[in-house]
Parts: sequence; structure tokens; C-alpha cells
Amino acid sequence: MEWITRSHVHVDRVACPWLISRFVDNTAEFLFVPANQVKKVAADTGAIPFDAPDVELGHHDGRCSFESIMLKYELKNPALVRMAKIVHSADVAPDIDKDPIARGLEAIAVGYSLRFPDDEENLANQFEVYDALYAWCSLQVAKG
Repeated sequence: MEWITRSHVHVDRVACPWLISRFVDNTAEFLFVPANQVKKVAADTGAIPFDAPDVELGHHDGRCSFESIMLKYELKNPALVRMAKIVHSADVAPDIDKDPIARGLEAIAVGYSLRFPDDEENLANQFEVYDALYAWCSLQVAKG
């Protein structure tokens, strides 16, 4: 299935494709377009839009897009719940200090964007970060 979001990925637009490909759709393909084209291209291609203005899998009721995807697809894994708190804090500017890991994740996202300005290349490289973060979250949850 195809999924579509805004180009120039950052925290939520990397975390969401990671979440989708690991827990929702393991054959997912991602399209990146300018923000003002997301809805049109989604309508033309049938791609599922995320992390864009006024789409179901976007920011709503204080949630970031990662959290909206977890809610829609009923993802309740405790390690993902922990990870969602980090992603939310790193992505939602006023909440950056609500989780001690958030500033580090945001800094990593900026660094990857500088190193890999191509969105697909950025995802291909940065997914390792999210795999490692998920492993850490799993350990933290196991410790209680």
C-alpha cells in the first residue's frame, strides 16, 4: 500500500513510516510531496495521507501523528506507548522538555536531515535509530 506525507521529513515523518512499516503495513511504500499537494496526490493515487494538515492520521486533540496512527490501528504494545511519549515530546515544540529523551531525538532528526536531505535516503538510514529506540523502550518497559 502507498502512504503519503509532506516532504522534508523530521521527527514525526520518520517515526510514522517506521511505525507503519514495522507494525501496520510491512510492504508500505512512502511518497513525499509538498504540503499543499498531499491531499491531491492522495486522492489521485489512493495513498493514505499522514502527518499533514487536516488528515485523519495527523495531529489531533493534542496527539502527534505517531499517536494518531497508534490509536487508529489499536497499537498498544507498552514499548510503543513509551516510544510515543518520546516522539510526541520531540515533535510537539511546547512539549520538548516533557520527556528527557526528546531533545536528543530532535537533535538526531536535524542531523540526519542535514546528512541525508533526500527523504527516502533519510528514512533508509534513520530507521536504525528508531529500531534502537524501540529496543531501548522495550528494555525500559521490561524493567518496570
